[in-house]
Amino acid sequence: MKKVLVLLAVLMAVGVQAYAQADGMKSGASYILDENGNLVETTKPILNFEQESFDFGDVPEGPQVTHEFKFKNDGKEPLVIADVKASCGCTTPDWPKEPVMPGEEAVIKATYNTSKRIGPFNKAITITSNAYEPTKRLYIKGTVLQGEQPQKEETMPVRTQSIVNDGTGNN
Repeated sequence: MKKVLVLLAVLMAVGVQAYAQADGMKSGASYILDENGNLVETTKPILNFEQESFDFGDVPEGPQVTHEFKFKNDGKEPLVIADVKASCGCTTPDWPKEPVMPGEEAVIKATYNTSKRIGPFNKAITITSNAYEPTKRLYIKGTVLQGEQPQKEETMPVRTQSIVNDGTGNN
């Protein structure tokens, strides 16, 4: 049974390779699906993220929360990220300023400031690069929960009275 499965796998691999060559696909070339679903050859960088959205879930108010979006340049040319912008000032992106070479991995960080922002949030991070798809969007979301504010201790003024015994018994 194992021999049959191995033989079947080899035949499928040979068939796929033959189909690719007959279809004009070049070995070692980069291909991507365009917006119409057609397979297109490209030499441009291909920005390939492990995930394009992240849910922080419930987070306490006050601290900043950060997520790292990992990506790989699956293209044949160096990837240059020209700019990364967040949809509002409460989110700060950080990205590689140097080119990401073909086959290399890197991260784009998105930091959200939860201070005084109670409730749900959904923010976009827009990436502009020289990739085949020049504009890409990442998303972060979550809910900021109002934390218990530290209770201020109420202090009562202390009244003091001096009693001096003058020895007369008339205090």
